Amino acid sequence: MKSLRSREHRAVIAALMKARKAAGLTQQQLAARLRRPQSFVSKYETGERRLDVPEFIRVSRCLNAEPAALIAKIARAL
Repeated sequence: MKSLRSREHRAVIAALMKARKAAGLTQQQLAARLRRPQSFVSKYETGERRLDVPEFIRVSRCLNAEPAALIAKIARAL
């Protein structure tokens, strides 16, 4: 799927990874907060899968980040 490798999708991945690292969390620690396997985090960070909107919101909140603020950062990056 082309949208998995698009510039826009890479911006989403970069913002989420930056937020995770800023929160001082490993993929495993974030996955535990999400009650998902570590592979869930790995797959969206490597671009293997996309997050839907509810998932994006949940990930953002588990990172103690405001979803709208992350969206604004992504939009500015584009």
